[in-house]
Amino acid sequence: MKRAVRVKVNGTDCEQAVDVRSTLADLLRENLDLTGTHVGCEPGVCGACTVLFDGLPVRACLMLAAQADGHEVTTIEGVAPPGEALHPIQEAFAAKHGLQCGYCTPGIIMSACAFLKEHPAPTDGEIREMLAGHLCRCTGYHFIVEAIAEAARALAGAGPRP
Repeated sequence: MKRAVRVKVNGTDCEQAVDVRSTLADLLRENLDLTGTHVGCEPGVCGACTVLFDGLPVRACLMLAAQADGHEVTTIEGVAPPGEALHPIQEAFAAKHGLQCGYCTPGIIMSACAFLKEHPAPTDGEIREMLAGHLCRCTGYHFIVEAIAEAARALAGAGPRP
């Protein structure tokens, strides 16, 4: 059984017919070819599929596509639109080696986008607490914490940590 859903994805209005059992991750990856949203575990434990839903981080593997009808979704592809420079969070991940294998990175960056809006000058402890919902199989959390702290400083206009 299909249902039409209208969603604004990365600033673009989209209308798709989706199976009523399809997840938001299915809609993004299979219908819209936005494969930056990774599906790592499917029960919502690893956080690799995190996207912003009306500005708040959600697990796209746990949400039905039909629930997104009439809402706005931002994926990793929408953080820095094509042709534009990387977002300061993306730049910080590259500079501080927070990317590692890259599988968990899109979900962590999406959570970091929402987190840094609410916590513009987080402590390392607050960053680690935010990361509690994400599993990095490379286990390089130290670099990820450094990257998010560096992004916070860049977004505040404070420049890199000496």
